[in-house]
Amino acid sequence: MQAFEYAHPTTKEEAVKLLASADGHAEVLAGGTDLLSLMKDHLVSPKRVVSLKHIQALRGIEFKPDSSLRLGAMATFEELLDNRDVQKHFPALAQAAEGVSSPQVRSMGTVGGDLCQRPRCWYYRSGFGLLAIYNGKALVPEGDNRYHAILGNSGPAYFVSPSSLGPILVALGAKLRLQGPEGDRELTVDKFFVTPTGDHEREHALKPHEIVTEILLPPPGGAKMAVYEVRQKEALDWPLAAAAVVLDLDGRTVKSARVVLGHVAPVPWRSPEAEEALAGKTLTEDVAMEAGKAAASKATPLSKNAYKVQLTRVAVKRALLRAAKGEA
Repeated sequence: MQAFEYAHPTTKEEAVKLLASADGHAEVLAGGTDLLSLMKDHLVSPKRVVSLKHIQALRGIEFKPDSSLRLGAMATFEELLDNRDVQKHFPALAQAAEGVSSPQVRSMGTVGGDLCQRPRCWYYRSGFGLLAIYNGKALVPEGDNRYHAILGNSGPAYFVSPSSLGPILVALGAKLRLQGPEGDRELTVDKFFVTPTGDHEREHALKPHEIVTEILLPPPGGAKMAVYEVRQKEALDWPLAAAAVVLDLDGRTVKSARVVLGHVAPVPWRSPEAEEALAGKTLTEDVAMEAGKAAASKATPLSKNAYKVQLTRVAVKRALLRAAKGEA
């Protein structure tokens, strides 16, 4: 690991100044579960690391029934899982956090860091760049693409978004508050994730020297919600496919639905096809199955990941049935 300067500001404003004064050679340290690995593999070599752990304004979880749930960006997965308000009012959010099974990552990993982590694509992690282009040729389409995208993969990005919380936050209509040199601003989570078109870009809409400060969720309003992830193993690993659903039901009739897929596209992927397949229907197993088929209807699998199409169908179906039963 290359030597670096370590900074530990105590305010958001100080953190932003430390990032801005490093001439583009600084990285933000939250829990460190991703950044330290990137530094050890020499994928990033910052001259300055700005730690956020001493900024109290970035911590905490607060719930107000008539307004929103606030998650400080430095709140950990463990704090999320232990919070009774989250468990009661946003059970699918807790379930998404449960998918991170490592006690160490739960203890250190943060909700802000989860949204900002870099792709787990093995081409990127092996030093071939974010878009895995070598000698002018994309390596993924004809290479080992077992875990790559089946949606939004027309190129040049083929990786999948690794965020555990992203899909359910998009489904819930959550917003992010960001702090930068020009002050703070709000951005919906669905607009935070972007598909890069060049290696100089990132997968997030953060402006230079900006940090995520908090996540704001609107009141659930009686919505039914659930997350279902399909995994190869129960030990710590990223899902092969996932679905997050939020339903407004009248009895068992779907008044409206939001269906967001995870780990199958470069961003959390909202499925209007699945939502349309549900609208006005009585939620039965057959209807859930049809919604799953609709969610994967526009998939364009690569040479080695067609299995993800069926896993996506299954994830959507089971998330819908779980939400309807209130088992999230």
